[in-house]
Amino acid sequence: MLAKRIIPCLDVKDGRTVKGTNFVNLREAGDPVELGKAYSDAGADELVFLDITASHEGRKTFTGMVERVARELSIPFTVGGGINELADVARMLDAGADKVSLNSAALRNPQLVADIAGHFGSQVCVVAIDARCTDGKWECYLNGGRVPAGRDLFDWARRVNDLGAGEILFTSMNHDGVKRGFANDALARLADELTIPVIASGGAGAMEHFADAFRLGHADAALAASVFHFGEIPIPALKQYLHREGICVRL
Repeated sequence: MLAKRIIPCLDVKDGRTVKGTNFVNLREAGDPVELGKAYSDAGADELVFLDITASHEGRKTFTGMVERVARELSIPFTVGGGINELADVARMLDAGADKVSLNSAALRNPQLVADIAGHFGSQVCVVAIDARCTDGKWECYLNGGRVPAGRDLFDWARRVNDLGAGEILFTSMNHDGVKRGFANDALARLADELTIPVIASGGAGAMEHFADAFRLGHADAALAASVFHFGEIPIPALKQYLHREGICVRL
């Protein structure tokens, strides 16, 4: 059985880690380099770094910041934000990233997913999907949750699966920062319909929520931000809890 992964996420704006609720009302959470090192040392399985305003502001991810974070890590490192072409992927890999995360660019140009998978390997290509559920229908959003994309979550996830993405990072905008649990029904449907791993994001508020994402949502990994950034759930304690619950994790 593959171990379930615990992944802290650094949402970075203007060089600082931030966290909001439902993608708004951001508050500062600390220095991304220091946080990245702390999570690596604490036993996180991977780290995700998202430059959350790069696509909205039409610029590239901060390469220097990625280099500084990568130097402090001994775990796989995914970078997203402003990745629009193969040259951006090469730049991030050269800076120390192991994978890149695409969201807006993939929605605008799905062929980019296939190009990255073909050029660098599927394992490098993570497709992040931010989606909001309204009246029972899940719609994808662009530009950090600002712009509706007019695409159904499940149709889009199957498309990028077929294009060669290595995994899906699904964030429920309804659940983001609310701390009442992940969108387990949607996660379970994604896990059932896809052949690639699904990372759960949006809604972690207690250790039980992680267990539910794995048991009920059939997620391969669970990502969180504020509960880790503000010391509410220490990663070593979380992993010990999951182990006691019979969930396979790396201790």
